[in-house]
Amino acid sequence: MDEKLNFLINFLLNEMPEYKKDAAKISDKKILFRSLMNVRPPMKLNPEFLKVQDEFLSHERDLKGIVRAKDLAEIQPGISVWQGDITRLDADAIVNAANSKLLGCFIPCHRCIDNAIHSASGLQLRDECNEIMKAQGNDEPVGCAKITKAYNLPSKFVIHTVGPIVFGALTDKNRRELADCYKSCLRLAEEKNLENIAFCCISTGEFHFPNDEAAKIAVETVKKFLTESRSVKKIIFNVFKDLDLKIYEKLLSEH
Repeated sequence: MDEKLNFLINFLLNEMPEYKKDAAKISDKKILFRSLMNVRPPMKLNPEFLKVQDEFLSHERDLKGIVRAKDLAEIQPGISVWQGDITRLDADAIVNAANSKLLGCFIPCHRCIDNAIHSASGLQLRDECNEIMKAQGNDEPVGCAKITKAYNLPSKFVIHTVGPIVFGALTDKNRRELADCYKSCLRLAEEKNLENIAFCCISTGEFHFPNDEAAKIAVETVKKFLTESRSVKKIIFNVFKDLDLKIYEKLLSEH
């Protein structure tokens, strides 16, 4: 894999020579490759590069280990909570907490879920998102969602939604917009006849939505949807922090 990694890094640096000086300061090749992926703007993708990139990312995916969504225990009928890296889940769809540009995170190796998903999926994901946004002609509104392929992720699809940003006190508008995120994602899953979908904790990170309030809205919206859904049979609440795990487990054990 080292040879493939060298090829990928050199290819991206030849595309973006302005980063060669900074790249020389990064000794970890995996971090360098991810950083270059993150800063690369949407532009034509070379088939040879994509072949090697896919081989490398598939190898990395298998090293991390794939978690079968269907095998996750349910806390309530049709609802599971799983703590871990969402890019390991082989759910029919995983949900990405995106920004309004819908192109992924351009900050090298940022710890947000948007960065993690785009980095593990491959550059095709940014390219597909760019085509969607060009056709749309405007930023993605809060509470809406778009669906794309998942490429090198174990899931079949990625559903991208833009959550509300909370400035100061939480408002009823913030609450409605967050509920709309879940509803929009679930409608897309239903339209695609998907059987399961894994949600991240939308808006609770960089967008400052209080974790406990966000979880309540998520659970209420999902439970109502499951009573009406024709195709979606299982919802996974994917959490990363211990705090969110405790919140969801408590909520679902009480109701």
